[in-house]
Amino acid sequence: MVSTRNTFHEEAFFFPRIFQQHSCADQTFVTLQAKFFSQVQINEFKECFSLYDKKQKGKIDAKDLITVMRCLGTSPTFGEIERHLQVHKIGKSGELDFSVFLAMMHRQIQQEDPKNEILEALRMTDKQKKGYIQASELRAKLTMLGEKLTDKEVDELFKEAHVKANGTVNYEEFTKMVTLPPVDY
Repeated sequence: MVSTRNTFHEEAFFFPRIFQQHSCADQTFVTLQAKFFSQVQINEFKECFSLYDKKQKGKIDAKDLITVMRCLGTSPTFGEIERHLQVHKIGKSGELDFSVFLAMMHRQIQQEDPKNEILEALRMTDKQKKGYIQASELRAKLTMLGEKLTDKEVDELFKEAHVKANGTVNYEEFTKMVTLPPVDY
């Protein structure tokens, strides 16, 4: 998944280029979107977007939206694509520009945030709403639901997270640990 972290330097670097490339109506919108993505991400999105800009007018066909988004690591369903288009009042045979595409990517990435999905699932398990669940209950969820993990994989996760098999798990801390990006050497 694409990281959504950015730095002030990257934003400051990007803003002047936005103002040169877009009309006044788009400036504020794209500037706001730049706060959610790093310069590297925007470049990657623009490169892929440009591959589907067949007429080279800064727009892609709505029918290509799902392909472009999937090429960039998101997994929208056809229903989600329809909703993105409806929100922006774009028909299935319409076109969208890069600023609208950025808004759609931001919304899609937010929807697919694994950290929030995991937290919500674990919160529903926490009947007393104390922030903890039994390790045995977490093990059952991990080995029986969704993309099932093996007992060995759960053992490794628990070891890495310092979870005792008969203990309780602070699921917010556990979720932070399992959703950390992999170490890139």
